[in-house]
Amino acid sequence: MEQHTNEQIAMRVSLITIVQNMVLSIFKLAAGLLAHSGAMISDAVHSASDVMTTFVVMAGVKLANKASDKEHPFGHERLECVAAIILSVMLGLTGLAIGWTGIGKIRAGGSSLAVPGGLALVAAIVSIIVKEAMYWYTRAAAKKTGSGALMADAWHHRSDALSSVGSFIGILGARMGLPILDPIASVVICIFIVKAAVDIFRDAISKMTDRSCDDATIQALRDTVLANEQVLRIDRLNTRIFGDKFYVELEIGTYANLSLSEAHDIAEHVHDAVEQDFPKVKHCMVHVNPAEEHVEAMT
Repeated sequence: MEQHTNEQIAMRVSLITIVQNMVLSIFKLAAGLLAHSGAMISDAVHSASDVMTTFVVMAGVKLANKASDKEHPFGHERLECVAAIILSVMLGLTGLAIGWTGIGKIRAGGSSLAVPGGLALVAAIVSIIVKEAMYWYTRAAAKKTGSGALMADAWHHRSDALSSVGSFIGILGARMGLPILDPIASVVICIFIVKAAVDIFRDAISKMTDRSCDDATIQALRDTVLANEQVLRIDRLNTRIFGDKFYVELEIGTYANLSLSEAHDIAEHVHDAVEQDFPKVKHCMVHVNPAEEHVEAMT
């Protein structure tokens, strides 16, 4: 039920941002054309690309929340990482295209550069405000649902806000007698976009390679397990990240004279405590080893 709710939240946020991006990109494109601003046209293309990437996010979230089946007994969470990888590639290509256009205008020389009109400045300010608001809105939803693809989309909005800052500076400089600053701003936008794309790609790849959780999470897991007074020690604790969730494999030591039923109850209590304290745990497996009563818990 929680997954279904998280999926609904992600879909609603994505639909809202799609509508906002469509309206914003049309406004910025019109402003860029009317005010003769290459930087603002580039910014409009960036916003338009956000629409496509949000569709990728929606598809990834939808597929990642599919229930386990015979062919995929461990679920489909990694499909969200695939969506994030696709998003990063699309974002990177968009950034490179914008940068190439800006470099072409710089190489063409000052005669081909028009001074942007005041409407381009207004569009840049509106874009900064709207895209920053979209970043915080999407980021809050990503934290609530634990969605990596949604968080990547949030940073996509933040990169658009930053690129609009570059557009503003470039357009203002061009209106002050330095038209070369407008295509230079397009190149700066390219750098912001490519940087965001690389960060998203690296994060998605890291979640695809079965790496373990960070040290703070592992220590918190140890604290939860050892809070059970009948757990004398932790013999083994392995974690494996799977998409935005992770698996836990535990071997604990308890009193050697306990019955099988009593040892099973301890394992169940540890299992339930771990899954209660760590909502991102997809599955926790607990194995019980016999230990002498005088053995101190390992830290």
